[in-house]
Amino acid sequence: MDAVLPYRAMAYNNGWANHRLLSACEQLSQANFAAPRTGFFPSLRATLNHILVVDRFYVDAMEGGTLGPAAWANPEPCETAVSLRSAQSEMDRRLIAFVESIGAPDLSRIINIHRVDHIQHERADRLLLHLFQHQIHHRGQAHAMLSGTEVAPPQLDEFFSAGEAPLRAAEFEELGWTESTIWAAPLPSPG
Repeated sequence: MDAVLPYRAMAYNNGWANHRLLSACEQLSQANFAAPRTGFFPSLRATLNHILVVDRFYVDAMEGGTLGPAAWANPEPCETAVSLRSAQSEMDRRLIAFVESIGAPDLSRIINIHRVDHIQHERADRLLLHLFQHQIHHRGQAHAMLSGTEVAPPQLDEFFSAGEAPLRAAEFEELGWTESTIWAAPLPSPG
């Protein structure tokens, strides 16, 4: 198996889950999107902006940039779910492009992460796993917050759920993806 394939699948799954969650949040009023809620961050807006800000920090480092702590300058750069979905989609495309650009030997490449007072050196594979875990952690919190609104939270944990094949196909078309884009070959048909 291609050693990069799981990272590629996670990058696409990450983008798809963000797309689904932020599409649901776009159905909320602005007041509901920003309303205080129980979570590590005090609202859907704050939680989802945190994901974006951390993505900017780490994706920039993976691309060889030096943004570092300047990423935290504005903890909520996007006021609305619509603007957040657009900004997160761009980050997701950059993360996917990074993963698509690497080969198995690159997984052990050292990434320089510019911190406040030093440069942290981290292997690409470990950094990717950390970033995916961060996304899943906070998306789960946002998902729980969304369940306290009038908008039903979308399914996020079954990337290739056969029961949602038509919906998935429509979403993938909107994102410009196919299963073969992700896996390099389509999944076998059931039966």
